[in-house]
Amino acid sequence: MIRLVCLAMDGVLTATKSFWMELHRAYGTLEEGATLTERYLNADYQKLVDEVVGRLWKGKPAGPFIDLVARTPYSPGIREFFSALDGLDGERVPRAIITGGPFELAERIRLEFGVDFIFANQLEIRDHKIAGALHLPVGNGTATKAAIIEQLCDDLEILPQEVLYIGDSSADADAFRVVGVSVAFNGAPEELRRIATHVVESGDLRDIIPLLETLRS
Repeated sequence: MIRLVCLAMDGVLTATKSFWMELHRAYGTLEEGATLTERYLNADYQKLVDEVVGRLWKGKPAGPFIDLVARTPYSPGIREFFSALDGLDGERVPRAIITGGPFELAERIRLEFGVDFIFANQLEIRDHKIAGALHLPVGNGTATKAAIIEQLCDDLEILPQEVLYIGDSSADADAFRVVGVSVAFNGAPEELRRIATHVVESGDLRDIIPLLETLRS
């Protein structure tokens, strides 16, 4: 029985693989941003935040960020996927977004599709400008997603084995190891596919619906 569905956001609920790289593009910092991300994403995430948010983006107008939140496209089949979740066990199964992406985009999805819990990083905006700080409840996700799921299970009084998690990147690996059902989605890397209970190569959420049907209690 599945009693909680947890989802990554970039590349899972949205067609964009990395919101932050798209924001680099919008601010004209893509080349340096890509270099910094490669250097620090897994080695020193706080250093990456300091360099990007505290230096490259600090003081820039918030408009491009707000616009990107509003226009980031959803993954194909998102509406049908959430409708299928509503009937998973004859009643609505709670769902959570756990992402290193922006809280504002996760909130957009929550309001439109009825997500129950959001865990996301939040860019600080002050006086319509990027203030130079990023609040990091999730960070890059590598060391936090599994802990967030385990805490949610405690709060909801369910077992990790009753959780379905859908992810598409190496940051989801630890989360895959603690849940009962894991789906490597949208061309996920080999290291994630190896430990997943299921693999869906496409980026269309409708292709996960047949799996949901098999998970009905």
